[in-house]
Amino acid sequence: MTYETLFARVYNARWVDFARTAAPAIREVYESTPLGASERTLLDVACGTGQLATYFLEAGYTVTGLDLSPAMLDHARQNAGGRGTFILGDAADFSIPEPVGLAVSTYDALNHLPDLAALRGCLQSVSAALRTGGTFTFDLNTRHGLSRWSGVQVMESEDMTIITRGVYDGGDRAFTQISGYVRAEDGRYDRFNEVIANTVFDMVDVRAALSDAGFSTAYPAVLRALAEPIEDPEAVGRVFWVARRA
Repeated sequence: MTYETLFARVYNARWVDFARTAAPAIREVYESTPLGASERTLLDVACGTGQLATYFLEAGYTVTGLDLSPAMLDHARQNAGGRGTFILGDAADFSIPEPVGLAVSTYDALNHLPDLAALRGCLQSVSAALRTGGTFTFDLNTRHGLSRWSGVQVMESEDMTIITRGVYDGGDRAFTQISGYVRAEDGRYDRFNEVIANTVFDMVDVRAALSDAGFSTAYPAVLRALAEPIEDPEAVGRVFWVARRA
């Protein structure tokens, strides 16, 4: 899934808080590991407009961001102020020149992969990109979480109007249409429209895919207690997986 220029501008203005909230918790758990105590390299998979990447840059990390949208990457480079490396690539199948200690993917970015085969490809790619003892932390919307998507929300300001329509019928895919208007420099309002699909992954399949990709340990958690495994990841709306490469 790639996002066009106008929607990337809207995303950069409106959906930035989650990454900045998640970043400190992810960093704390990673730096508590033997590798994380000294290794300060990060790969941000499906980095979007780069808010999480920027947090780690400010913390002294060497950062690589990967995304499928050139428009999102343009914002990421601007937000990073010329620091870091931001590359065009598919989360389902990629490689990077040098391995890293920490890989992340946040704000349900991996739900946007089309199927379990693509998720498996992503996990294999991340595993190959990690140093021995490295950590991959990512979040997914669960079936329970996506069941709350149906409905309509409207956000309005002087600069833009955003209408979000969510549909989920209990199957393997949930859909959100995000449309609206953004004020241009000349005072006109330009229209945008994006349809975003979220794939429902069963957590037992995610655990098996992590094991097959070479992650020796993996546990589900929630963001407010990222170091503490939970017993039933399907019972929460958004689950974080913390996985370590053997």
